[in-house]
Amino acid sequence: MNMYTQAFAMLAAFVHVYIFCMESLWFMQPKIYSKFGASSAEEAEHKRLFAFNQGFYNLFLAIGVFLGITLMHFNNSDNVATTLVLFSCLNMFGAALVLYFSGGQKMLKPAVMQGIFPLLAWVSWLISIIS
Repeated sequence: MNMYTQAFAMLAAFVHVYIFCMESLWFMQPKIYSKFGASSAEEAEHKRLFAFNQGFYNLFLAIGVFLGITLMHFNNSDNVATTLVLFSCLNMFGAALVLYFSGGQKMLKPAVMQGIFPLLAWVSWLISIIS
């Protein structure tokens, strides 16, 4: 796996760790829950468990990337590592598409933020295997 693919995958993982922090650790802060559509602490409390669970989903996707890149560099497991990184990135990008198509135009910015780096990881990997 080339360095561009690894770099984009790592950026995707860091974005997903940040999303984990927002959803699972900081969700009840007004500045955070308002980003997820809650207009009050009471409304946020109703969404808290869902956000907490979703945050860990994002963390586990990031861990897949971190583990794959670690395996690549320290265990000489290129096929396993590449599969793990690309599968994690595919899930990240797929979730971004679902976010956009289920939420419409108002979800464009969060979907792009969530999906651009995993998409670029895939594109750079595809270019590297084609050329």
